[in-house]
Amino acid sequence: MEAVARAKELEAQLERAEQQLQVVQKISRFMVRELSLAEILKGINKAVVDFMGCDSCFIYLIDGEELVLCSSNKSPAAEGKVRLKISEGLTGWVARERRLLSIPRHAFRDSRFKRFSNLAEDNFEAFLSAPIIARGQVVGVMNVQHRAPHQHSGHEMELLTTVTEQIGTLLLLARVDPKAIEAANHVELLFPAPAAT
Repeated sequence: MEAVARAKELEAQLERAEQQLQVVQKISRFMVRELSLAEILKGINKAVVDFMGCDSCFIYLIDGEELVLCSSNKSPAAEGKVRLKISEGLTGWVARERRLLSIPRHAFRDSRFKRFSNLAEDNFEAFLSAPIIARGQVVGVMNVQHRAPHQHSGHEMELLTTVTEQIGTLLLLARVDPKAIEAANHVELLFPAPAAT
């Protein structure tokens, strides 16, 4: 009986790992296609929502001293309009501390929480957030929320961290001129040409 239960547990873990891999593969494919940054962020947003079964997913990017909502599965009208200082809210805390944050219930009661009058998500219970880091710099934050209390699993935390790492790389790639990639000698990155004598 115990062996059967253990086998079922291992099957469930394997299935979850396969789902996690599928999300990472999906995002990897977004990164190599010719899509706009907005389209890629929407695709990433949807992939995360589908995997986690969450009610809300926000991607904030840094603009000077502010975090700007750039992608949302539930509030697209708020994109570009919702801004908060890096010193504000749970999202600002994640950016400042450069750390994952998981709150399974009553996130809106946390002393660091910042309320926005135009976001229904302000009343959601569970909150999971990870910094988006590119080349050692925080360039944004990704938030996932559930309406009801939700204990975030290690798989969810691990996936969100991996996704934010991919977004950081994506943002660096988005700044590269496609013509520069086409003309580049990529081998030279590993083996620089010898100095002329």
